[in-house]
Amino acid sequence: FNVQYSLETTIFFQFLLPPIMLESGYFLYNKVFFSNLGTILLFAFIVSYCSLFGCVVGGLTGIAPSNMTYLHSLVFGSLISAVDPVAVIAVFDDVHVNEQLYFLVFGESLLNDAVTVVLYKLMYALSLLPTIEGGMVALGIFSMFVVSIGGIVIGLLYGMLAAFFTKYTRHVEILEPMLILVIAYMSYLTAEMLEWSGIMSIATCGLALKHYAESNITNGSLITLKYFLKSLSSSAESIIFLFLGLSLFKVKHHWDIGFILWTLLFCLVFRILGVVIFTFLVNKYRHHKIDIVDQFIMSYGGLRGAVAFSLAVLLNHEKVPAKDLMTTTALVVILFTVFIQGSTIKPLVNLLHVK
Repeated sequence: FNVQYSLETTIFFQFLLPPIMLESGYFLYNKVFFSNLGTILLFAFIVSYCSLFGCVVGGLTGIAPSNMTYLHSLVFGSLISAVDPVAVIAVFDDVHVNEQLYFLVFGESLLNDAVTVVLYKLMYALSLLPTIEGGMVALGIFSMFVVSIGGIVIGLLYGMLAAFFTKYTRHVEILEPMLILVIAYMSYLTAEMLEWSGIMSIATCGLALKHYAESNITNGSLITLKYFLKSLSSSAESIIFLFLGLSLFKVKHHWDIGFILWTLLFCLVFRILGVVIFTFLVNKYRHHKIDIVDQFIMSYGGLRGAVAFSLAVLLNHEKVPAKDLMTTTALVVILFTVFIQGSTIKPLVNLLHVK
């Protein structure tokens, strides 16, 4: 019998993405993360733009099919710049790098995903308009900041709400993990209903829960919550990678070797340039400098994964005729970064004597 499957927009954005971002935000809380927050924010925003820019310069759009417009290239550039936090955690947990490097790469990958989804939605909306004026672009950029800040505020409010409720739940220990999960998910849904960033909201809520609510719940609830978050996130990530594997054989592919190679090259080159240039700038103001070896590992650790693939698959073929090309290219980039870069980063860390 023929099994029909598809990764629906609703399934991805409402059920698969939230647990991944909540788990990432919850376990991101650390004094090393906050001491490097300025640098992480800079990398998250600027390296995303560098990757996006790199995917539409140097004749890249010229070798694409004629039905791939400049705005469609921007849509593709925004989705392919998404660095996968779960893949990064798996790799960097295994190689046991120092805390500063770990949180720089992990924090950047988490916030990068949030920026990527906001950029993707903005570029996708602009690509559907018949004509685009300068005022629309300016309004779109302004709305991107409003959407991000609004999501952060919603996440903080729900995190505080969870902290308040968990002050009175010690006599109902069995409900504590569920209460926290429901409130965190409500932060995501509320932000999405207000058309703000649900990802920023649930990630911020995770940080607030770790800081304010964790000390209120019992030790048994805390252990349950941590393991359940890990399991939920891993399951969501596995489902997305299952779709990715099936797509290798089921999805209609459009092979354009030139386009794929240009994309791989620009993803690597512009990530390296972004890290090196902006590390040079931030090192002028940092007490603990980021040395050249750490810069190399940060550049090499930009693994693509679930978010990039899902955003490519969710494109509408009628509105974006080059969807097949984008999906195929995204799959190649993900496989290259996960299998080639992911499998060689540990030997490189050992070879370079990273702390």
